[in-house]
Amino acid sequence: MILTTTETIPNKEITEILGIARGSTVRARNIGRDIFASIKNIVGGEISEYTKLQAHAREQAMQRLVEDARSLGADAVVNVRITTAMVMQGAAEILAFGTAVKLN
Repeated sequence: MILTTTETIPNKEITEILGIARGSTVRARNIGRDIFASIKNIVGGEISEYTKLQAHAREQAMQRLVEDARSLGADAVVNVRITTAMVMQGAAEILAFGTAVKLN
């Protein structure tokens, strides 16, 4: 599956637009990470536990995007975007979406 943030794919022709493909996950913080993050907040620096949590969530959302695109019969997804929204305090949704297409 080809994934790109661009509208086109070099040396490929988009023959059909199949619709929007999407994948999402909702993640919540946990008490252990929150305690460590509070300490880091006092002394400063990157909160690597949250960085890892977000990276894993993005990868899961992208994998679900690919699965959705495959279910539509796509060869590629163009204009891929990732967005984050707070669902409730301490929990956020990571959404990956794009246009599923057939290629020639």
